[in-house]
Parts: sequence; C-alpha cells; structure tokens
Amino acid sequence: MWAALAAVGKDPSTGGYRRGGWTPTEREATHWFTDQCTSRGLTLESDGLGNLVAWWNPITGSPALDRAGSAGRVPSVPGVVTGSHLDSVIDGGAFDGPLGVVSALAAVDRLRAEGFSPSVPIGVGAFVEEEGSRFGMPCLGSRVAAGVLSADKALALQDRAGVTLAEALEVAGADPAGVGPSPLLDRMGAFVELHVEQGRALTSPVGVASSIWPHGRFRFTFRGEANHAGTTLMEDRHDPMLTYAMTALAANKQARLAGARATFGRLSVEPNGTNAVPSQVTAWLDARAASDEVLQSLLGAITRQATERAERDGTTVEMVAESVSPVVDFQPGLRDRLVGVLEGAVGAAPVLPTGAGHDAGVFSAAGIPTAMLFVRNPTGVSHSPAEYAELDDCLVGVEALAAVLRDLAR
Repeated sequence: MWAALAAVGKDPSTGGYRRGGWTPTEREATHWFTDQCTSRGLTLESDGLGNLVAWWNPITGSPALDRAGSAGRVPSVPGVVTGSHLDSVIDGGAFDGPLGVVSALAAVDRLRAEGFSPSVPIGVGAFVEEEGSRFGMPCLGSRVAAGVLSADKALALQDRAGVTLAEALEVAGADPAGVGPSPLLDRMGAFVELHVEQGRALTSPVGVASSIWPHGRFRFTFRGEANHAGTTLMEDRHDPMLTYAMTALAANKQARLAGARATFGRLSVEPNGTNAVPSQVTAWLDARAASDEVLQSLLGAITRQATERAERDGTTVEMVAESVSPVVDFQPGLRDRLVGVLEGAVGAAPVLPTGAGHDAGVFSAAGIPTAMLFVRNPTGVSHSPAEYAELDDCLVGVEALAAVLRDLAR
C-alpha cells in the first residue's frame, strides 16, 4: 500500500509532493483510497465537500460476514473512526497525512485477520484539504464538516490562480450546493488519528498527544510607493519591503523570547520588478504558542513593532487573521486509556504536545472524544521532501493503532 500511494503526486525534480485539494494528483490519491476500501468490502460514505469514511460495519451479528464486509449499509450507531488526510503542502513529505490513512487500513486488516468482531462500527477516514495548501484554510474539510466554517465562506475561498472552491468542486464533479455540516460526524463516537511526529521530541517508536498548540495564519499587508530603483534617493523612498523585512526579524526575535513559533513563509510583491521599489508587499505569518495568551501576546508585539517601523518608513501596515485555532487539550481519560493500552501492546508511549494542527483538533473541539498517536520521526523534519519515518516504527504504529481500535470497539 505504501509503495503504491507514495508514487502519487511526487515531483521527480524535487522529491516533494504536490497534492493540493481537488487537484489531479490529490484526486488520484483519493481514487487510490476508494479502490482500497472497495476491495475490502468497506462501505464508503462521503459528504458534500468530499470527506470520506469507509465503514467496517458489524450489522449482522455474524463475525464471518462482518470480516467480509457490511453489505453497503452505513452504520446505525456511532462508531470509532481513524484515518487522516491525503493532501500535502507544496513540496511536502510522503508521511504527513498518508501514513495515518495507510496505517488505518493496515490496522483493520490486522483485526480482521485476527478474527476480531467489533461491537461498534470502525471507520477509516480521509478528510480533504487538511493542509490548506490550495485555498489557504487549514483543516478545511473538517472545519466545514463540524460547522466551524460556513459553506458560504468556504465556497468563496480562492486559490492563488483566483479559482474559487465552488469552481474547483464543479471541475471535480461535485455539487457545491451539497457543502455544509457533515452527517459523518453524527456517526463518529470517537476519533483516533495516527500521524508522523513532526519534530524531534518523540524518542520511542510511538507516542500519544496531550494537546495541540493554539495557532493561526495572519495576513500582513504593507503599502508604500512604487518608484525607480536607480533614480530614487534612499531617503526619499516609502519602501514597504523594508517594513516587511523588519517585521520578519521582529517575529523571529519575539517568538524566541516567548518560546513560541513565528514564520513568514509566503510573500507576494507588487509590482514585483527587479528595478522598482515595490508599492505593496503581502506576507503571511504562521504563529503558534503553548497557550492562547502567549499567542496573542506574540501577535501584539509583532504588530506593534511593524506599525512603529511603518511610521518611520512612510508606509502602512494592516494585519488580518485568516484562521485562528485555539488550544486543544485532548481528554485526559481517553488519552490515559490509550497510554495503558499501548503499554501492554507495544511498550511505553510518551505523552507529548504538538505545535502542528490536525483534523483531530477540530473534531475534539466539536465535542467528539478524540486522541492522537504519533510515530517517531528520526530527523524531526516535516513539510519537506526529507520528512521520514523508519519502516519498523511505522509497523509498530500499525500494531498500536490496531490495539487501540480493538479496545475502543469492544
């Protein structure tokens, strides 16, 4: 499974993946997923946006038939859902998202091979546009499914080419009129997401998440005056690039002082000419911190310094929050239950927070009992072609996930 999926959407020149939401490569990965589910006799259920859950649904009372399939019926009672996402950041790694989907299918295979008969349905999920790499909204699929993001706002989002989400759905053969809160959530009695760890904190093969740091994406627009690069005196310029540059340095310093994270990773310049002072610079800040209070303090400090510098440069600055996710503390009872299960199945599983956002955070905030498993990342590199996890650790992850599903679906 891993070899087949790892070939989809990989750029041969960089080794990175480009699976933006509803692009041909992301659709190819989705078709791979649906084929895998169909071949296992799982019942596929989709919502209007394209979020998918494939159900292993014990509806007959017959363990033999339950292992073979579920006769094309969706569950009548809430079940345990696992899975992740198939999209990627631009030039991302192979493991972020797909590892959770492949591991979920492998864990179901393991349980079936053991003859396990769950007392509640088990679902394998693949949720769309988790990274937000195309439409700029992280966890887009789960946000719409949970009703956190309205259909109107979601459908009006535009990618960098000016294509709206509504238009992208039509191209993909979906009806935008069906987008809205998802019936899938009504059938999610619990959600467990397995994910590659995206730092170097995990030293054991598998860990359990305690929380997700609050985080957000903030658009800074710096405006000045376009002018000639060769004839305009330095003291006569109103250069928004200078204001931006100081803001980027300020963000780095303030984040280090606060023990937080601040990254300007995307930039748009107008008119974007080599021999012209720019008239406008738009920059997107990704900011994360251990608490909501620290995050707000960090943003305040960065914005204040940007404004002060703009006054000196004769420019202006405007900051708009495009998405903000508060801290997510996973339920201690469920978290500790998983730690106990893993202790007996694969050994000690450290508990650790993460600064990365996940669909699990959205579902937890929506009131669904939610937990996360992490698989060790030996390099700590993520959102890069160098993202990696050892095969042996990934197999321990499958064992761990199977053990958790076995416990929760009794």
